[in-house]
Amino acid sequence: MQVPQFYRWLLIPLLAIPVAAQQLSGAASPLSVPQSLDQLLSEGNQSPFSGSVPSAKLTPGVLELGVEEAIDRGLRYNLGIVLSGQATVQAKAARLKELSNILPQLNGSVRESAIKVNLAAQGLNKNLLGVPIPPALHFGNSEARVSMSENLIDLHAIENTRAAAANVRASGFTFNSARETVTLAVAASYLLVVAAESRVEAATAELNTATALYQLAEDRESAGLTPNVDTLRAHVELQVRRQNLIEANNSLAKQRITLLRVLGYPVHQQIKLVSRVPYKPLVTLSEEEVLRRALVTRPDYLAAEQQVKAAELQKRAAEAERLPTFGVTGDYGVLGTRPDNAFPTWSVTAGMKIPIFQGGRVEADIRQAESVLQQRKAQREDLKGRIEQDVADALLDVTAAGEQVEVAKATLDYAQQALTQSQDRFSAGVTNNIEVIQAQEALATANQQYISSLYAHNIAKVLLARASGAAEQTLRQVLGDDGLGSSVHANPAPRK
Repeated sequence: MQVPQFYRWLLIPLLAIPVAAQQLSGAASPLSVPQSLDQLLSEGNQSPFSGSVPSAKLTPGVLELGVEEAIDRGLRYNLGIVLSGQATVQAKAARLKELSNILPQLNGSVRESAIKVNLAAQGLNKNLLGVPIPPALHFGNSEARVSMSENLIDLHAIENTRAAAANVRASGFTFNSARETVTLAVAASYLLVVAAESRVEAATAELNTATALYQLAEDRESAGLTPNVDTLRAHVELQVRRQNLIEANNSLAKQRITLLRVLGYPVHQQIKLVSRVPYKPLVTLSEEEVLRRALVTRPDYLAAEQQVKAAELQKRAAEAERLPTFGVTGDYGVLGTRPDNAFPTWSVTAGMKIPIFQGGRVEADIRQAESVLQQRKAQREDLKGRIEQDVADALLDVTAAGEQVEVAKATLDYAQQALTQSQDRFSAGVTNNIEVIQAQEALATANQQYISSLYAHNIAKVLLARASGAAEQTLRQVLGDDGLGSSVHANPAPRK
């Protein structure tokens, strides 16, 4: 996975450090994983899964929010799940409409009429066989009738109904796929807020360390032990840490708003995440096993198969337009000149309609249906290949991210030891505070890389669950909290 240029630019303020600090920390580039929900969903702000149908009013105080509660709420109010549910309703309505073409059509009518005819205007103004004909004639009738029609054999309508039923099943699988995507969106948003909170904690600890070192430099300058340039360097470092904390707090506020939008909360609702999502290594999985399970359980692949089946049935329906249809019509009712002299009447008609020439319309329908079928098959095969790629990429990312967490943790420990020793050397007057500033930069970088590696590992597990088609069932367990614990190592206070 390649990180787009925009997100590279966005991460520069967090990851940019002096070359000397990189050498001290032994830093490596973080794993290329999505760094925002928009990037994860690949559609930016236009994705319905980054929005919601607001359903809650602003609640006073702070709401505590865990991973499972967030997922449950997202599955109710996320815009993507709402739209997918309505698409399923539309597919069922389309099937009902097709089904009506093969079900009996029953209608009732009641009619009362009065008619006056000008016989003279029709040329009947003479005697007929010695019987005088009046110039006008008045008559009326009363009728109540029930009529019925039914296509007994219409393969075109039958195949269209079957195709509509396949589309309903496909829409059901698409709805399940939307649930998987919502789970992914909620989990990713939650993890982004956790990572942002960890960066704020790290930035706060770094600011506290920089403040103490600045005070130490001032004290040593006042005692005549160090030159003013050491105090200036410490002051510059203090200002940089203040800027980093401002940026970290701003980023955290935005990530919280993104999470609130996904869940349908007001954007100004105060929340507290109670699941810290600590590091938990994932059990080694076989790629073949994961891929086999994905092809059986992934709802988007099952939906693609149903769409292929629907296209095949629609082609058969188009071919059936060449076949004759057989149907019956009938009616039963009462008819008379007045309601009091009406008596029963009925009729039954059976007929066959044989298409002979329809101007090439049937051939056009067949070709169009064949084209749609080939498109659906190509899309299904492409999706199968994409699933293979998703599984392989996710397994590689989980493995690499797990290794990076271990390396980042060791690097953080080394950087913390280096800072402690640099502070001791500066306090003893063995060196100036250039070495301390570099050690601070190295520790800050190590903190950021450790936080990034934790996020990368967790999001890799999320993507693996989505790739295997079991996101909703497994993410609660994978992201469950084994206990509260900070992902940030506090910086040691400088010694005087």
